[in-house]
Amino acid sequence: MKLLILWGPNLNLLGEREKDVYGTRSMDEIITILSEEATKRDLEVEFFQSNHEGAIIDIIHEKRKEVDGIIINPGAYTHTSYAIRDALSAVRIPAIEVHMSNIYAREEFRHHSVIAPVCWGQISGLGWQGYLLALNAFSLNRKDSEK
Repeated sequence: MKLLILWGPNLNLLGEREKDVYGTRSMDEIITILSEEATKRDLEVEFFQSNHEGAIIDIIHEKRKEVDGIIINPGAYTHTSYAIRDALSAVRIPAIEVHMSNIYAREEFRHHSVIAPVCWGQISGLGWQGYLLALNAFSLNRKDSEK
């Protein structure tokens, strides 16, 4: 099983920005952890981060026939990008939306996701461990479908 892990705008600054909200681990540290955990679960992972909406849409389209699942933290695009929502809907690949912070405990404008309705699930507020939970969900789902 191959998964695409996508990060939207400003997530390249993890470990530097708003440490009280996003923690102290950098994106590179999280990628290392996720790569190791994916290997343990017999999953292949590919990572992509962009601050540009079109680049995120392009990678979703480009990888549509190569990946079995998507883990996406669309960042601020969560609340505004109907284009990313439509790209996920169009490719029909199971996706899990992950947010390190609890978007429902933050500013009101963050409480609504336009992405969530086209996703298999959403994980919010569990820090970088949310990505591990998403990996685990794909792994367990694969094992269930193999029975």
